[in-house]
Amino acid sequence: MHPNDVDRKRIERALATRVRYRYVSPDVQADEAGYRIQSPCCSRNVDKAGGMIDIARLEYVADSGAWRLYRKDHAQREWLFYKEFGALHALLQFLNRDPDRSFWQ
Repeated sequence: MHPNDVDRKRIERALATRVRYRYVSPDVQADEAGYRIQSPCCSRNVDKAGGMIDIARLEYVADSGAWRLYRKDHAQREWLFYKEFGALHALLQFLNRDPDRSFWQ
């Protein structure tokens, strides 16, 4: 079942290999059907004071075994579906690269 402590720790360890904002410490918390990642906003693009902001939401879909990745629209204050992955590992690899800077802003 999700969320669980084993996957939360896997996510925390995987985030250590991210490309962007490696000098801040993200926080992974259990969320409804998955996990929410927050991090200090060191770029000041989203929060001028550098406070904690939402980075991503990961949701496990029990019916299909897939993982859904959501990004935060900070202006609208809502989560937007971004992409679905067949495995948590693939989702984390993508999130760590963040090729279009949709997450680590």
